[in-house]
Amino acid sequence: MSGRAVAPAATEAEPVPPDLRLAGLAVGTWLTALAGLHLGIRPLVVVAGAAAVVTAAGALHLLGCCGRPRAVSRRYGWIVVAVGLGVVCAGAATAARLAVRDAPPIRALAEQRAPVSADLVVRDDPRPIRSAGRPGMLLVSTELVRLTDPGGRRIRAPVRVLVLATDPAWRGLLPGQRLTAEGRLGVPRGGDLTGAVLSTNGPPTRHGAPSWAQRAAGTLRAGLQRACAPLPDDPGGLLPGLVVGDTSRLPPAVEEDFQATGMTHLNAVSGSNVAIVVGAVLLLARWTRAGPWLAAGLCGVALVGFVILVRPSPSVVRAATMGAIGLAALAAGRPRAALPALAAAITVLVLVDPELAGDAGFALSVLATGGLLLLAPRWRDGLRRRGVPPGVAEALAVPAAAQLACGPVVAGISGTVSLAAVPANLLAVPAIAPATILGVVAATVSPLWPAGAEFAAWLASWPAWWLVVIARHGSRLPGGTLPWPGGASGALLLAALTVALLVAVRRPLVRRLVAVIGVAGVLGALPVRLVAAGWPPPGWVVVACAVGQGDALVLSVAPGRAVVVDAGPEPAAVDACLRRLGVREVPLLVVSHFHADHVGGVAGVFRGRRVGAVLTPPSTDPESGREQVRAAAAGGRAALLTTVAGARHPVGAVDLLVLGPPYPLAGTRSDPNNNSLMLRATVAGVRILLPGDAETEEQHAVLARAGPGQLRADVLKVAHHGSAYQDPGFLDAVRPAVALVPVGAGNTYGHPNPGLLARLGRGGARVLRTDTDGDLAVLRTGSGLGVVRRGVPAGRRP
Repeated sequence: MSGRAVAPAATEAEPVPPDLRLAGLAVGTWLTALAGLHLGIRPLVVVAGAAAVVTAAGALHLLGCCGRPRAVSRRYGWIVVAVGLGVVCAGAATAARLAVRDAPPIRALAEQRAPVSADLVVRDDPRPIRSAGRPGMLLVSTELVRLTDPGGRRIRAPVRVLVLATDPAWRGLLPGQRLTAEGRLGVPRGGDLTGAVLSTNGPPTRHGAPSWAQRAAGTLRAGLQRACAPLPDDPGGLLPGLVVGDTSRLPPAVEEDFQATGMTHLNAVSGSNVAIVVGAVLLLARWTRAGPWLAAGLCGVALVGFVILVRPSPSVVRAATMGAIGLAALAAGRPRAALPALAAAITVLVLVDPELAGDAGFALSVLATGGLLLLAPRWRDGLRRRGVPPGVAEALAVPAAAQLACGPVVAGISGTVSLAAVPANLLAVPAIAPATILGVVAATVSPLWPAGAEFAAWLASWPAWWLVVIARHGSRLPGGTLPWPGGASGALLLAALTVALLVAVRRPLVRRLVAVIGVAGVLGALPVRLVAAGWPPPGWVVVACAVGQGDALVLSVAPGRAVVVDAGPEPAAVDACLRRLGVREVPLLVVSHFHADHVGGVAGVFRGRRVGAVLTPPSTDPESGREQVRAAAAGGRAALLTTVAGARHPVGAVDLLVLGPPYPLAGTRSDPNNNSLMLRATVAGVRILLPGDAETEEQHAVLARAGPGQLRADVLKVAHHGSAYQDPGFLDAVRPAVALVPVGAGNTYGHPNPGLLARLGRGGARVLRTDTDGDLAVLRTGSGLGVVRRGVPAGRRP
């Protein structure tokens, strides 16, 4: 033997390094566009100019024009040049779009909140805003064609306009629809390419019809909704979201569970949906022994059909582009070309539409695809080398890689890191493909065979039900989610830590050390999570639930038992709040009055709980609310009781005293509001005043009849969401240490009134609002009262 060892098998088994030649270009393009959306044109131009100089100098050096570069410089220099080229290109493209967005005529009208008439083209599906303050408010993304100002001047500017609409006629619009709308312009929040916000209360005037593709998509999507209508709420609302991204029927509680378990990507169309549909076609093609080009052609047809089904909006085109990357690699017979194709797609998409750089859905699609290309194959092969069966190795590597890659974005959105995400997604894997494929079948056959569509939807509801079960139980695991800084800073922090760990664990010693520290950290964090941290805080006496523009207060009776005062505007929100508090039994539900923002969610209190009795005011106005409460009480077999001023209602550790209304009030600004039950609750020695929506008239009447110190309370639930109609003498008599304001974000009523908040603050009260602070808990501590925003300390009062 010659002594030279040749091991071709080992050489073939060695992993091929990824092709990262275009990755620097994509990263430079993406980060520059993202920075430009937030910083504006001037800083962006400065950065792009500096990058152009550095890129040119680096390219000349690498080409040998400025001396012969070293080997290391050649190895990494072109990556730096690619990054610089991406910065220059993205800087120019983003600056041009920002110049259009900030066009002086449009910006001036927006700052003046001028009434205008606008000719628009719809860009995406109208989306409901649950916490907007007005029931049924919609958000519609549009492109401006022409605008007419109050003086009759016509302005043409291709800027993006965000429409806030309340008329139901906006619901049926399809992308591509041309229309005219009248309303007031407003200034957008920034961070994207939206040039103005148009607030309108009237219907749009439609011009012509959308394209045939959009009409076909609308027909199929409506057919899928009809097929899902007989299904239970949770799987029936989830299935259209899984298949076509239609979350209009998705219960908020399910959406919250999916977010808590890191499964939120399933609620919208993404590259995974495309991969499932195209993968099913590919399997059929291989089963029939079709060649690579024929298989790629069939997959391309399926891709186009799926885009038409889910509607060719920007988010769907983005997802289809991610799916087309795999098709390109398949047709070329070079799987290694997938990563350069991904980088090229990122670059082109961001240059065409710089707003994608700040879109969370775009980031999730890109990162998930990148994780599957870069991490999953290596992890799968590593597991197989350690004796893990191939199928199990694939099932473990794919969700772990996708979750690790998407973790920073999810953490930035939710402000939490989910420890249950990887096992939850692993358990979800077997159900995703059947639910998606059967849902596509239901939508496809719905126009021709409605009964067959309903049968396919029923079959799909079983894997969808499994996904709901996983999300529900995963969200309730103690220590399943850990708090993390939210926003861009939190996402970047977790991304940096993730990259550092991926680099460090390549060394065996560091890998073992990281494993030991990780296990110890999880095991050490769980007891702290169970005993000290988390929600609800130990010793809480009252919680104001964040249910939007409405009231829902919870008074602690005992572990798992609570008195609930009002139920908010929708069932899912109050149900989710009670589930977070672990409330399983409600011995008494109090209804202050029958307006929809206090009784609309009454069914959510009964959902999965035993309710002993429902306490209502003598006034029955409005009758529709009264009937809603009566029906819920009858369905839940709860006693329906009426009370009057002066009555006491002790419930375990909670003592309720009815203070008002002292007599029926009529002819006031709002008789239902001014006949609200006004309660003083005492819980663990803490006095809490709950005035419902009582306005000036009822407050004055109660003050006139109250005994000395009877209105004094430690905690005040501010009446009527902090409206300006408050009696100063009444507030002086209460003199609360803590004032809780249940109010919906973005409401159009002017709630809460700034003058009222300032007055409460001057009186020494700690003022907190559910629209900015979320769920609010007041607890008794050794030194006095503590106030906690859902898991975040908000201050203490001695």
